Amino acid sequence: MRKNHYLSLLSLVVMSAVALTGCKTSKLDKHFGVVYEKEKSIVVIYDNDVHCGIDGYAKMAGLRDAVSDTAYAALVSSGDYLQGGTTGALSHGQYIVDIMKHMDYDAITLGNHEFDYGVPAMLKLLEQANAPVACVNFRDMQGKRIFEPYVMKQMGNKKVAFIGAVTPTAMATEAYSFFDKDDNQLYDLAEKEVYQMVQEQVNAARKSGADYVVMITHLGEDKNSMNVDSHGLVEATNGIDIVLDGHTHSVIPHDIVNNKDGKPIIVTQTGTKLANIGKLIITPDGKFSTELVPMSECTHVSAKVQHATDSINNLMSELVNRKICKLDYDLHILDENGKQAVRREETNAGDIVTDAYRAVTGAEIAITNGGGIRSEAKAGDLTYGNVIAFLPYDNYVSIVEITGSQLLDVLETCTSFIPVEDGDFPQVSGMKFTVHASRETNRVTDLIILNKKTNEYEPVDLGRTYQLATIDYCITGGGLRSKLKKNNVLKPSIVVYNECLIQYVVEHLNGHIGEEYAQPQGRITIVKD
Repeated sequence: MRKNHYLSLLSLVVMSAVALTGCKTSKLDKHFGVVYEKEKSIVVIYDNDVHCGIDGYAKMAGLRDAVSDTAYAALVSSGDYLQGGTTGALSHGQYIVDIMKHMDYDAITLGNHEFDYGVPAMLKLLEQANAPVACVNFRDMQGKRIFEPYVMKQMGNKKVAFIGAVTPTAMATEAYSFFDKDDNQLYDLAEKEVYQMVQEQVNAARKSGADYVVMITHLGEDKNSMNVDSHGLVEATNGIDIVLDGHTHSVIPHDIVNNKDGKPIIVTQTGTKLANIGKLIITPDGKFSTELVPMSECTHVSAKVQHATDSINNLMSELVNRKICKLDYDLHILDENGKQAVRREETNAGDIVTDAYRAVTGAEIAITNGGGIRSEAKAGDLTYGNVIAFLPYDNYVSIVEITGSQLLDVLETCTSFIPVEDGDFPQVSGMKFTVHASRETNRVTDLIILNKKTNEYEPVDLGRTYQLATIDYCITGGGLRSKLKKNNVLKPSIVVYNECLIQYVVEHLNGHIGEEYAQPQGRITIVKD
């Protein structure tokens, strides 16, 4: 009896010790018969700017599940998942959350494109996503946060705080979600307070017991008009351990930025559309490292996520495979280095889109923001799915009045950032002009307008009013630096912009995009002064 009692007591000690140390395994030692292996690492799998690249979700979840066998694993997203491709456009984001709810995200934050369908629609969608949302700077006009600023997760014997933040530039690019039709402001992204708000929540998370603070941000590394970016965030704060960023679609395994105290902090991004999966490793002794795993090298697949993805693809298959026309040449938005040419120079993709606006509406001239053209179209049969991926948003083409002097101002403002990529770069039709790019300022000269009657170009008449075709996104304050927000709208919501392109190629080009659009047509000349 005494021997059995001793063995029972020893067993109880061993079981209690194992329970207190998480998932550690044990070996015999000279005192209590056990020693423990080191605490397991923490691994955070992360994405950003998936933009409806749904076919990668099953592998991402599969990688997380595989990692869970040997580490404490979490899955997070740094925003822009609801829109940016065919799946989101055809379902207004519903198909995306139908997949995301099977992913079991531990934390997600907002990207600017989560606001594309309006705040009420976004909130309804995110209720279904089965993921806690963290965003420190999205609030109503009474100052109340719409979401919690951070998510705290217990991982082994450590607590990890995931703090979210979204770029305040969304208030300009998605202005219609922040203001009502009478221009009353409904929501705010705290442009001038973002860094301070993050610091306050870092301090709060530490006070609540966070061992590590991981930022999941949609800020980007590029400088912008609101002066809020991921590098600036690190430099203005302390207490952040790492920044898992998004927004600029950059492929960054790890940048090093010194924080307010001079401590080096990693900033990382995965690119876009799940070309890479991010993997953050925190070792038991608190060391941080990151790597980007190419999707092509991922072999683990989550069966439940794959089933959900297959179901959505089957729903879309018949519609997206419908042939629209024959395309002889690629329609480019990228340069040879994979950079967004459509955001800094004329492209043949921009030419055909704006030609469609002008031809279908009958307007004299047309402009679209380069950032609204989201993918390239490859030579061959152009399908409905290709067109939706090319122009995925719910933008309607409209006609507004604009004077020649206003037009010149729009062009100068929206080309002032050259050579930096910017979604407001104007792709145009029915006009030609020259941009003089200099270190001090950019100027636009030699602006000429196509005369519809003579089919000849004439110098712009600064005092004359022209009919301009563009999308409602640019009229309501979202694009073109809000320059058209107060212009008189002659014909609102004529046709959705992707349907406008389809109508143009079918009715005006007889179902064949040929030599005319092989190259940019020389509408925008950029010279360095």
